[in-house]
Amino acid sequence: MYLIRRTYTVKPGEARKAASLISAIGKAYEEAGTRSESRVYFNSGTTPGEKNTVVMEWVDDSLQTPYRSGRTPVEGLEDIGPQLRGMTLDSTIEFWELMTDDKLL
Repeated sequence: MYLIRRTYTVKPGEARKAASLISAIGKAYEEAGTRSESRVYFNSGTTPGEKNTVVMEWVDDSLQTPYRSGRTPVEGLEDIGPQLRGMTLDSTIEFWELMTDDKLL
């Protein structure tokens, strides 16, 4: 079981809009059945921490390539992707293996 966390650094003043777009992306992947429910959080400067940052995270049983055969295409992202790219300065992705009962020593 894995936690996948994608972090976006966005242009000043764009965190809330970017978070809205990223949330829509997560819902589209979930509706297509290719990803579990995701959680999106952001900081537009109203809380302590890194400003202009949006984070999306979700849990998956395994790490799989998005280019795998038999993967259901995700519809409805044609307009969202370009909008998000226009406000994104950088993005990173992290993969964390979750501790589960069967992995305990």
